[in-house]
Amino acid sequence: MTASQASTPTVFDVQRIRADFPLLARSVHGKPLVYLDNANTSQKPLSVIEALDDHYREHNANVARAVHQLGEEATAAYEGARDKLARFINAPSRNEVILTSGTTQSINLVAYSYALPQLKSGDSILTTVMEHHANIVPWQLVAARSGATVKAAPIDERGELILEKYVEMLTPEVKLACVTHVSNVLGTVNPVREIARECRKRGIALLVDGSQAAPHRPVDVQALGCDFYAVTGHKMLAPTGTGALWAKREHLEAMPPFFGGGEMIREVRFSGTTFAAPPHKFEAGTPNIAGFAGLSAAVDYYESVGFEAIHAWEQQLLHYATERLREIPGLRIIGEAAQKEPVISFLLEGAQATDLATLLDLQGVAVRSGHHCAHPLMQFYDVPATLRVSLAFYNTREEIDAFIVALLKVRKLLL
Repeated sequence: MTASQASTPTVFDVQRIRADFPLLARSVHGKPLVYLDNANTSQKPLSVIEALDDHYREHNANVARAVHQLGEEATAAYEGARDKLARFINAPSRNEVILTSGTTQSINLVAYSYALPQLKSGDSILTTVMEHHANIVPWQLVAARSGATVKAAPIDERGELILEKYVEMLTPEVKLACVTHVSNVLGTVNPVREIARECRKRGIALLVDGSQAAPHRPVDVQALGCDFYAVTGHKMLAPTGTGALWAKREHLEAMPPFFGGGEMIREVRFSGTTFAAPPHKFEAGTPNIAGFAGLSAAVDYYESVGFEAIHAWEQQLLHYATERLREIPGLRIIGEAAQKEPVISFLLEGAQATDLATLLDLQGVAVRSGHHCAHPLMQFYDVPATLRVSLAFYNTREEIDAFIVALLKVRKLLL
């Protein structure tokens, strides 16, 4: 997209969209809120909030444990979320969708149920330098138990994965490959299909962290060709404590349960327990039923707006914000990949990221400062922290302008 194209917005009724998000109307420190921390967590539309309220007012009961009306309604809502998520990511079967608390639990499930049973000394797990800690630490934990190692494929200064290096590192001792679909710090969109193709050639399973992709682009796990795909609800308009793991049926059939308790069993005897079939084999205990009712509403909301319109608007916001930031002297954008989702990390010469974020908050602007749960990436760029602006389809050009005005004001105070 050229600069002239970026400055000409597509017709998109963002004000109508914003009216659906109650929190966007509030003030902070006496200033209108400008919420630019969407990669951390998204705001929730009224339909999601109402779904939670409706569950507790009208349908509150446990799932799969009662034949009374409320129990059947709660179970229908919970299982309905599975159906909608399966459609949302184009899963071949609803029974391949495990409902979890989010990507962190999903990745830990794969670490302990898939990776650990087959890892031995000398084996390795391949990930990348740009990963969130959730796609690093679980692998380190199971590697330490098994004598395996964790390897990280490199990136370049633009924040792009060096694909040929990743492929070179897919050596015979690699038992599992991992990659983020979209970097939570850089916004980089990784070539998942190409990686999956190379993994299949070598018989290596591939896990994809889709936390930052699912809120911005359509996800088709069949087209991607991966083995595992994880999503987090709270980053995609849904309540916290919701998410899912999609996995190929053959993996789920072979994987032992990671977490034990009620509802994941077929029969329990002191002589031994037999487990339910996937997906329930991996869903012990009482789930966040109301949260998944909200996640269903979130999926409905995305589908009502449409990802084509969402992506077009967010890309315009990304380019506009990037242009405005480039106008500021001494500002360095970290990561400028050719393919990005609407995330911009940057540094301002002579100012600490945390100081900038604190002062911006006083101007009503919410951004994220810190290492963003990506220490290895900070080490690669040799910086302790960055300031991150992350946009969503309910953001506006006017909010970006307000952010720039606030940033210039803060810059004068600090420099």
